[in-house]
Amino acid sequence: QLRLCHDLCVRPQTSDYTMYPFSTQNGKDFQNLLSVYLDAAFFPCLREQDFWLENENPTDPNSPWSLKEWYHTYSVVSGGEPLAIPDLTWEQLKQFHATHYHPSNARFFTYGDLPLEQHLKQIEEEALSKFERINPNTEVPPSHTGREDHVTCSPDALAPDPARQNTLCVSYLLGDITDTFEGFTLSLLSSLMISGPNSPFYKALIEPNIGTDFSSVVGTKEASFSIGLQGMAEEDTERVKQIISQTINDIIESGFEEERIDALLHKIEIQMKHQSTNFGLSLASYIASSWNHDGDPVELLQINDSVAKFKQTLKENPRFLQDKVKHYFKENTHRLTLSMSPDEVYLEKQAKAEEEKLQKKIHALSDSDKKDIYEKGLELLAAQSKTQDASCLPALKVSDIEPTIPVTPVQISTAVGVPVQYCEQPTNGLVYFRAMCSLNTLPEDLRLYVPLFCSVVTKMGCGGLDYRQQSQQMELRTGGMSVSTQVVPDSTQLDMYEQGVLLSSSCLERNLPHMFHLWSDIFNNPHFDEVERLRVLVMMSAQELANGISYSGHMYAMTRAGRHLTPAGDLNETLGGMEQVKFMKRVAELSDLSQVIRTLVRIKKHLLNPDNMRCAINTTPQKMSDTAAQLESFMKDVADNRKERKPVRSNIIEVNYQQTNQNMKEQNFQPCQMKTFFQLPFPVHFISESIRTVPFSHHDYASLCILARMMTAKFLHGEIREKGGAYGCVVDFVFLSRTSLRDPNSVQTLSAFRRGVDWAKSGQFTQQDIDEAKLSVFSAVDSPVAPADKGMGRFLSGVTDEMKQNHRERLFAVTHQSLVEVAERYLGVGQRTCGVAILGPENEAIKKDPSWIVK
Repeated sequence: QLRLCHDLCVRPQTSDYTMYPFSTQNGKDFQNLLSVYLDAAFFPCLREQDFWLENENPTDPNSPWSLKEWYHTYSVVSGGEPLAIPDLTWEQLKQFHATHYHPSNARFFTYGDLPLEQHLKQIEEEALSKFERINPNTEVPPSHTGREDHVTCSPDALAPDPARQNTLCVSYLLGDITDTFEGFTLSLLSSLMISGPNSPFYKALIEPNIGTDFSSVVGTKEASFSIGLQGMAEEDTERVKQIISQTINDIIESGFEEERIDALLHKIEIQMKHQSTNFGLSLASYIASSWNHDGDPVELLQINDSVAKFKQTLKENPRFLQDKVKHYFKENTHRLTLSMSPDEVYLEKQAKAEEEKLQKKIHALSDSDKKDIYEKGLELLAAQSKTQDASCLPALKVSDIEPTIPVTPVQISTAVGVPVQYCEQPTNGLVYFRAMCSLNTLPEDLRLYVPLFCSVVTKMGCGGLDYRQQSQQMELRTGGMSVSTQVVPDSTQLDMYEQGVLLSSSCLERNLPHMFHLWSDIFNNPHFDEVERLRVLVMMSAQELANGISYSGHMYAMTRAGRHLTPAGDLNETLGGMEQVKFMKRVAELSDLSQVIRTLVRIKKHLLNPDNMRCAINTTPQKMSDTAAQLESFMKDVADNRKERKPVRSNIIEVNYQQTNQNMKEQNFQPCQMKTFFQLPFPVHFISESIRTVPFSHHDYASLCILARMMTAKFLHGEIREKGGAYGCVVDFVFLSRTSLRDPNSVQTLSAFRRGVDWAKSGQFTQQDIDEAKLSVFSAVDSPVAPADKGMGRFLSGVTDEMKQNHRERLFAVTHQSLVEVAERYLGVGQRTCGVAILGPENEAIKKDPSWIVK
């Protein structure tokens, strides 16, 4: 119901405050959203019925009991200790809200070009004037603790090394976060100690291959520094503790290299100049913790003052940082040492404890209590099934939306024969460089290795620099250099796409020659031969992929579901899906990486080749001529790599689209139905069903976009989120993918997806429903674009401003009839080709169903 909001959510922090952020580019919409958010924060419904114990089937009084929504969903995210959640009462929740979510305990932050006076007036009239000041008593007392603790967890089936799944973390209690300069100093100190291959703890803990990656935690009122290791063997626990202690002693003795401090200050300079679309929200997040505990938010934002004071203090006392390390780490008794080890029966123990808790509550119920709960369950189901009256909410109208998009002018040229797109933008003294390198000539047996190549090519050393020196130069001279895979579906044909890797970097204008020199060394002489360095990077990459499934399982499900629908979907699964996760686990288990090194060298010859490239530059008009000259020089430096290579697969047709994009079509691809189940040690499911539809330029694409948003908000949210207890659900219009995340159900959710199709085909939606969906889609279409990213849609996907305008006009023109027609044309059982994927716990029904492939 929150219309045209570009970035909104309620963000319960794993720290100790809740933030309600939103943003929009429309003044009227800002006032509407402020009104809704003031109401949500200070006057929520908090209905008792939302707290009721439920039968799994509310219409059957004999079905099992559950605490469905709270228990299944929030117990596996950040809702607290699972066994404690059912002890919370409705009265306790109301009382907690009355004190903690009171204006006397609130902070308001606004950013933008709208007049502040109007915001203050609205906040006063709609919220503050309705309350009396109270003392919420939310001050957090100082922590004084020093202890050790141990917890267990479920084993990770995708861990790089199944025998090494222990984690150790040592956390030090530091100063009060309201001391701005001390907080700034400790933040710099933290980066110097753990960030990058030149940091002491990276050298001491990661490179010896004791573990796979750092472990991490967050802090609250008092700053904390945590250092630890995951992916380690249990017998290494004491060794790691000793290494941490010794590394602290070494830092106190030797300090930090001046060049590393300079690189860190350079990074701050870049961050202050870089313009992002969520800059205001980033500022709000930056000051929230300190301000929440009565720190000075204005002082926090005066970063230049903190930098100047830091430089002066370091000049006056060269041992300033070493003294801080000694004070906060060597002499600090307020620390927590937490270890975690896998337990094969962890989930069984958790389920048993939860079941015992539930049964204890049930046994305490009388027959009349049970009857009352059953009747309330029916009442709750009726309330969930009832269409809510949204007329009380403030809303934009579709007529409030701008009919046309602003045009972004670009100039197309060449540098040593390589196509280049130049886009003049107010980049605040920064230069942004991108290069797309085609994968069309790459042999198919190398494809799985491309993400690994992207991950390591900027981290292994290049030219005359080893990997430590390369990292140092990148931090001193650039805002970062990265390489990532790109699979871009064609805008006109579903079975055509572009495949490549995207090179991205930025730098201050004065460092432009240095940035291109680093790229030249990477092109001409990347180092792949240091086996131990590669092993460290492989283990870290495999660990990060394994960790990511529990956070992004819905994306993995969606990627897998689309695998057999289009050639681009197939490649996406190879490069970024569960196939890639399992491949990297196999690579991490290799004792000999020599074959991997040979493969990386082969990939480099195909990818880092000017014949397969196109480039893009975004910078100021004043700097464009110099940047073009520097780019020309860079292209000449790497011209020796020119060696014409043709596609190696006979079923590939290469299409030069828009003069620069190297799109390709696979002649033999046949879309097909496929249902895949990945059995993983999760208590919840990630589910996706994807349907092959139409490309961007097709006249039905706009109607499918609107239908996807409307199905999410008007049908699936109620069925899957509210009734089913999933953490969320979304319908995406890339393939028209219907996805649920952290879902206690599996096949029931697929049934809800299909009922959603029936709902859409029946046309049981109103013009208001359509308008709300349009506003939601336009919020994504019109989301702000930073100067660094202007023109990137055209550069990466060939979608011009004219094509975007045509799509916009088709969105405006979507009608009730066109929505019913596309639902019947593409979503009906006889018409559709769909893929289904589920990630989740063991499922006997699916195992017995031969239509499923179980992994």
